[in-house]
Amino acid sequence: MGSQNASLNDQDKAFIAEQKMFFIASSSGEEVNLSPRGYDCFKITGDNEAVFLDYAGSGNRTARDSAAHGEITIMFCSFTDNPMILRLFCKGETIDKKDTELQELFHSSDLKGMRQFIKLTIYCVEHSCGMSVPRYEFINQRNDLKEWCHDEDRAGRLDGYIQRKLIPLDLSTFKPGKNV
Repeated sequence: MGSQNASLNDQDKAFIAEQKMFFIASSSGEEVNLSPRGYDCFKITGDNEAVFLDYAGSGNRTARDSAAHGEITIMFCSFTDNPMILRLFCKGETIDKKDTELQELFHSSDLKGMRQFIKLTIYCVEHSCGMSVPRYEFINQRNDLKEWCHDEDRAGRLDGYIQRKLIPLDLSTFKPGKNV
């Protein structure tokens, strides 16, 4: 039922492209951060590489954990009639949102309001059956976050918001529950 591989294959890439959301978990010795992500913000760039757009939000834990050489796991799961769970075990790197090479991977309207790119180096791909995951019907994406980011950007407030909300990347000053 389950298997592990060293890299993505064509079937994995096709499965990822079909999914409407994914989950990202990261840790660097502190609490484990786990968040769902929507939008067309995840792109495969090679058999062992991917990148995703990181929008402004309440914290910046994935960047903190990447900077501390922590672990990142991406999970895709099917909510359709064909069950499957696909996990990508990775190391991450934060890339500035002005990186034009990475910008070219995404639609220009998706870049507005983003905080940064997170580049992933995949070292293990794990498959599991997903037979206990319920079936759901996709209705649509929520555009609330994108709209808020676009509004804040147009008003010239987004960069200030992002700076105020950054979680310190210096783990020696990090106090669980105090930096959110």
